Amino acid sequence: MEWYNLVSLLGTFILIFIAWLLSAERRIFNWRAVLWGTAFQFLFAFLIFIFPPGMRFFLLVNDLVLKVLDSAVEGARFLFGPLSIPPGEKGSIGFILAFQALPTIIFFASLMSILYHLRVMPFIIRAFSRLFTRLMAISGAESLCAASNIFVGIESAFTVRPYLKGMTDSELCTILTAGMATIASSVLALYTFMLKDTFPTIAGHLVSASILSAPAAIVMSKVILPERGRPETLGVDVHPHYEASSNTIEAIIKGANDGVRLVVGIGALLIAFLGLVSLLDLFLAILGRFVESLYPLGVEWSLKALLGYLAYPFALIIGVPPDDAMEIGRLIGERAIVTEVKAYQDLSLMLARDALVHPRSAFLATYALCGFTHVASLSIFVGGITALVPERMKDLSRVALRAFLAATLATLMTASVAGTFFSSTSILLR
Repeated sequence: MEWYNLVSLLGTFILIFIAWLLSAERRIFNWRAVLWGTAFQFLFAFLIFIFPPGMRFFLLVNDLVLKVLDSAVEGARFLFGPLSIPPGEKGSIGFILAFQALPTIIFFASLMSILYHLRVMPFIIRAFSRLFTRLMAISGAESLCAASNIFVGIESAFTVRPYLKGMTDSELCTILTAGMATIASSVLALYTFMLKDTFPTIAGHLVSASILSAPAAIVMSKVILPERGRPETLGVDVHPHYEASSNTIEAIIKGANDGVRLVVGIGALLIAFLGLVSLLDLFLAILGRFVESLYPLGVEWSLKALLGYLAYPFALIIGVPPDDAMEIGRLIGERAIVTEVKAYQDLSLMLARDALVHPRSAFLATYALCGFTHVASLSIFVGGITALVPERMKDLSRVALRAFLAATLATLMTASVAGTFFSSTSILLR
């Protein structure tokens, strides 16, 4: 075991302690949720990173996702021609996010819709849900929603729609946390597309990160906002509620339409937030020149840099070597404002120009960034669930900030657990 692996191991429990310090009720501590949730993460990480059959399965999943991704780009090539050809291939004119990466979301949304129609996804989700419910002493509804978030995004709330009205604040916090701490399979394709050339096994790592983050979200949520009531589905297995398609063609159409809305939403967020960040950076640069003229601090005055300074200690806690901690801290801070899409894109650029000293830094960044943990996402999840249960708007708004903090700590916990089993000679980093 490398020295930094021990740092990551210790960091896992430091993050839980930080969550406890932020807890709304420190006297209440769900030991079963914390112990079983943490144990599940370590067991899964051991099976993937150390256990030989698990490593082979990891590589199989990675190769399968890459093969499917190759099929996903065919539609974009037909529509957009040379604009859709990625860098390195004949006829490419360079990387264009809108024409090369975003269209894959539409394909994967349709694929997931088909798997739902064929009842493959409900079967897998219920298996995870039963595991969480029975081991972690939480309600069947919140465990089902957390399990759904391994594969889908905001639409996971539909799986527990009949139970939303009667949920406790702690359950609502868990649902928001799980939504923000994980990623949907459709955007997994987007991140894979951006990083596959510089990080060949990225697909497998993103899949394992999404699985690890589900129990991490439950752990952090239950520590930050413990259960003070008695959920109506406590310890009860709950069947997922979803709108079934009448046939496969309808499933494809619905999935494609959902994918289009997601692509438009991501594009709109990037345009709006990157523009606003640029404007804020202009203001910070003016402020910085004034401050530096009075008190020369020698710091970079930009939002990304300032957030990087705030996230720097957390990068060290999860086991990033000091040489790279500031760069990874910037990515973590950037994710909180301008979404993980931009953060992963910047990570890809870092890898392309060999800007990181240690290979474990990119590895940990992959896991730490894997989640919808940003300001825009918080609004999307609160707004989406409020649309389903308008009468719970005040409750959702009240727990939203705690859910955001819990989701941020959950993604960092996922990175810490993965970092505990990191090996620079592993075939998983080929």
